Amino acid sequence: MGTINGLPAHILFVHAVVVLLPLAALLLVLTAVRPSVRRRLAGPNAVLSVLVLVIVPFTTSAGEWLEERLPETALIEKHAELGDTAILVAAPVAVLAMLIWWRQREAAGRARTFLAPSSAAVTRTIAALAVVVAGLAVYDVYRIGDSGAKSAWSDTVSSTPARGDAEGEGSD
Repeated sequence: MGTINGLPAHILFVHAVVVLLPLAALLLVLTAVRPSVRRRLAGPNAVLSVLVLVIVPFTTSAGEWLEERLPETALIEKHAELGDTAILVAAPVAVLAMLIWWRQREAAGRARTFLAPSSAAVTRTIAALAVVVAGLAVYDVYRIGDSGAKSAWSDTVSSTPARGDAEGEGSD
């Protein structure tokens, strides 16, 4: 994947992942621990989580395209390696979101019962897994994003003004 409207596709796709994966992770926890939220948002979060799972490979593919067109640096290499882990956290978020949604359908009598929707022990286990998986997903997005920002901006921005303006001049 190359460019979109003249910009590298990676920098556009990455914003979707940075926003939507943590959102899906947050909704995963909320739907796992709060029955009222589960009833309303388990389905939408399942769709969102699968959408994120689809977007991640596009983002990493676009990142690989961009990496081939940038100078080779340790920061870019680290970011590329970390970026490959996004799918490893997006997949469990999607699987658990689908599991929670299906159990909610079973509990409402809209699906055949396979996943013990009335079992408190199963619900607690899924909730605990959801908290761990969501935490890992958010942390991974942070690590990937931080390494990407460092690779993009570490040699670009100076602490002194480039235009020769004195600090504070020209601002009201």
